[in-house]
Amino acid sequence: MSLTIFDLDNTLIGDDSDHLWGQFLVEQQLVDSTEYGAMNTKFYEDYCQGQLNIDEYLRFALKFLAEHSLEQLITWRSQFIQQKIQPIVLPAAIELVESHRKKDDTLIVITATNRFVTEPIVSLFDIPHMLATDPEFIDSKYTGDYVGDPCYKEGKVSRLNAWLKENNLNLENSSFYSDSHNDIPLLERVTFPYAVDPDDILREHALSKDWPILSLR
Repeated sequence: MSLTIFDLDNTLIGDDSDHLWGQFLVEQQLVDSTEYGAMNTKFYEDYCQGQLNIDEYLRFALKFLAEHSLEQLITWRSQFIQQKIQPIVLPAAIELVESHRKKDDTLIVITATNRFVTEPIVSLFDIPHMLATDPEFIDSKYTGDYVGDPCYKEGKVSRLNAWLKENNLNLENSSFYSDSHNDIPLLERVTFPYAVDPDDILREHALSKDWPILSLR
């Protein structure tokens, strides 16, 4: 049984769920449209350039969760999934996931986007395992902080290594599908790395390493 790892944003879905969640909050007038919208865009640009301060970003993104009840947040999230996510689920990504499921691979999504946003998205693909950045949740409420390593860049590697140890698994014959150069640290560690609709930096790196490049668009 081999491990197959999927990135989520711009890999299995056709956009970035973290950025879209911020846009959704702006569109629903749940946050200050000018200030929040500008910060959301800036952080996404920093991410694309590989220059994101992940701690600063998470404190920005998770603050909204701390300001509202879980019940209200779940209601908004359901709207978000229906309006923003379901239309960008990529049919070819579903086919890819199913092809690995038929091989009895162990399937896992590993994403930098926080678990509150991504958990219902991953469930659309019926993938049983997920590693994501974990918002702190105490007494039935989000605190605005996060716990453990952010699941970003080298953090994806450390989080995955811990998960592998807990589950008595390894990376022998493993695969990882990702679009982002931020995932090069993990792509370098699997047996079969795949660049999926890659950004320019990852495309160049993949070509230099002779990694397969594919499109799910």
